[in-house]
Amino acid sequence: MSKNRLDDYKSRKKHLENLSEEELEQRFWELAESIVDPMIEMAKNNTSPSIERSVLLRMGFSSIESKSIVTTLMDKKKHLVGKGVGHLVYRAARDKNMSIREAGLLLGDNNEELWAYLEEVFEGEK
Repeated sequence: MSKNRLDDYKSRKKHLENLSEEELEQRFWELAESIVDPMIEMAKNNTSPSIERSVLLRMGFSSIESKSIVTTLMDKKKHLVGKGVGHLVYRAARDKNMSIREAGLLLGDNNEELWAYLEEVFEGEK
C-alpha cells in the first residue's frame, strides 16, 4: 500500500535559489513576523473577564476580590480594559506608593479618585 510521494520541492524552491544565507534568514524572519504579528495584535486587543480575573488571582487576590475589581472595570471603566487589569493595579500601587493588594481593593471598591488617576495616566493611549 505504499504510495509514491509526488515531490514538488524543487519547483517550489526556485524563487529562493539565488538568495544568500543572510537574505534567506531575513526572509525567514519576515515570514515569521507575518504569522506572529496578528496573534500579538489579537492578544493586545482581546480579553475577557475570566482572563482578567485569572491575572488577579495570580497576583494574590481572592476570587471574590478579583470579581469585584474586574466587574468595576468592565462596568464603569471599559475603555481601560486594553491596559489589562493587572497592569492597572500595579500602576496604581506603584504611582501612589501603596501595596498591590491595597490598590486592587481600592479599585474593587470603585475608589473614584484612583480610577480617575488611572484614566488620566492612560488618557493619551485610548
